[in-house]
Amino acid sequence: MDEDAVRPLDIGVVAQGPPSARLGGLLRRVARGDDEAFDEVYGLVSPSVYGLARRILRDPAQSEEVAQEVLVEIWRTACRFDENRGSALAWVMTLAHRRAVDRVRSEQAAADREARAAASETHRPFDEVAEEVGDRLERERVRRCLDTLTDLQRQSVRLAYYGGYTYREVARLLATPLGTVKTRMRDGLIRLRDCLGVEW
Repeated sequence: MDEDAVRPLDIGVVAQGPPSARLGGLLRRVARGDDEAFDEVYGLVSPSVYGLARRILRDPAQSEEVAQEVLVEIWRTACRFDENRGSALAWVMTLAHRRAVDRVRSEQAAADREARAAASETHRPFDEVAEEVGDRLERERVRRCLDTLTDLQRQSVRLAYYGGYTYREVARLLATPLGTVKTRMRDGLIRLRDCLGVEW
């Protein structure tokens, strides 16, 4: 049997349950690779397999997928059927039950993984007190470093970085040549960088 060419399930048929003795004989033939025997097995058990999967999964599409998987498994493992351990129908329905339950567990595991991923992506609650303390300490540190600058450096940096003025505007406001303002600001920023211990 070509496993990629499994025919669609005939789910319109309601099975009353195939005669187990006949099914057992068919499974023995399937185990020897008999395609015709598998066709008969397929016709006999597919409605029951689908019905059981549907009761467990409730979703028609997933039930059909599981039923197809079970029928492929029957083709592959028919040689494992042992009539001394139970009826052929019980063996088939056990395969179907296990496969359907595995699908439920797999779906639940996927849902749990998604829930965990979503939970890990949520941001931790914002701690306003810690943020405020951190900001206050950082401002105090910057203020102390600014105090180490000369008056012209400090004024130039404050006007440019806190006031948003251009070099030319700072030079005009401080009545200082533009070149001097640029030099003092550069020197002041170097001292600030060293004081704050940051890379620019």
